Amino acid sequence: MSTGEDKIKVIILTGHYRIKGEIALATGARLTDFIVEAKAFIAVTDAEITDHNGRLILTTSFTNIRRERIEAIMPAELAIMA
Repeated sequence: MSTGEDKIKVIILTGHYRIKGEIALATGARLTDFIVEAKAFIAVTDAEITDHNGRLILTTSFTNIRRERIEAIMPAELAIMA
């Protein structure tokens, strides 16, 4: 039985952190649509949180990220990290 969701690996940049993890999108939804329609927090699973110098802060199976703190979000497969 399908849940009607697809998991997508993303990288989220905030003023202080880089979060790499997965979010659940409705099947066929675009990431842009998801962000526009999101409530105050976005659930991220299998998250790795680092500072902007690349220092690992923590890893967790689940965290909520406050939507208004997000400066950029992208599919992880499109990111090329320096």
